[in-house]
Amino acid sequence: MKARIPNAGGGAANMNQMIRQAQKMQEQMQELQEELDARVYDISAGGGMVKLKISGQKVISDLEISEEIVDPDDVETLADIITAAVNQAIKQVDDTNAAEMQKITGGLGLPGGLF
Repeated sequence: MKARIPNAGGGAANMNQMIRQAQKMQEQMQELQEELDARVYDISAGGGMVKLKISGQKVISDLEISEEIVDPDDVETLADIITAAVNQAIKQVDDTNAAEMQKITGGLGLPGGLF
């Protein structure tokens, strides 16, 4: 007795279509990644006392510290606020990148769990 495997239809044509779709998705992801890398995010922390600009590549291009927050006797507070601003900036870049890629991938489980 032979086992019959149901024909999903299309065979090679179906595979070619899947390959084209994957290539198109890859092109869209590449274009989007370039756009995301070029973005600049404005972040503030400490009630606006510390402001920074960070690119989509997570490169800080500008850091402003208000004079009112600079206290030579309390350097730890300034360090904490700067750390909070940098962490917030990195999180915003990561969250935005993931959300934008999700629109293209539709929730596909890509290797490495990147998106």
